[in-house]
Amino acid sequence: MHNALKEKIAGEIVLSADPGRTMRKWREEFHLSQLQLSRALGISASVISDYESGRRKSPGTTMVKKYVDAMIELEVKNGSKFIKRFDTEVRPDYLLSMREFSRSVSLEELMTAIDAENLSLGLSTDRYLHGYTLLDSIKAITSLSANDYLKVFGWSSQRALIFTRVKYGRSPMIAVRAHPMKPAAVIYHRPENIDQLAILLSRLENIPLLVSNMEQSVMIEILEKFGDENSDVRTK
Repeated sequence: MHNALKEKIAGEIVLSADPGRTMRKWREEFHLSQLQLSRALGISASVISDYESGRRKSPGTTMVKKYVDAMIELEVKNGSKFIKRFDTEVRPDYLLSMREFSRSVSLEELMTAIDAENLSLGLSTDRYLHGYTLLDSIKAITSLSANDYLKVFGWSSQRALIFTRVKYGRSPMIAVRAHPMKPAAVIYHRPENIDQLAILLSRLENIPLLVSNMEQSVMIEILEKFGDENSDVRTK
């Protein structure tokens, strides 16, 4: 619930040149005191103060998630007046499926599950993922703004960006190369062709470029269960 607003706030904090100031901005938007928020988080108010003042090093993604979740939970208890003005659960049409895994999973696990092939020969697939985002490549390339691009990363950039309706594969990799936030892997779903430039860019960015020809509905079904604790998803 309220995922769009959570992603917006988390994205702003993580990418801010001054994360502490951005954390404070959002806390004040919700009209919360440091004491209220610290109690919800189960930590000392001085810790909140240290983050916001910059005395403590920038928060990691785990702390940012807890911070944002606590603000939203308190806002809901207070009547959701702020959320009603800013939150929207309408999914943009370029976003086909997206979720965070309940555990870190290896890229090789995901490759096996969706029967993906590594096109970036020489690049190691020995890396871990925290989630995935499935995008309509044509709609994404034509409508995504720089700020919208942040939304596709959810809570972590350690994820696979999966693109459908790929013609040559140049545009998605150019977009990935142009933005400072990078995914752990890029996957093309049933591409018509693969331009060598796309493969070159993947190597330059050290981002494995994979291809899966699995039926889209089957792939989504697998992805939506993938990474759950005790799950044992296998390629169909």
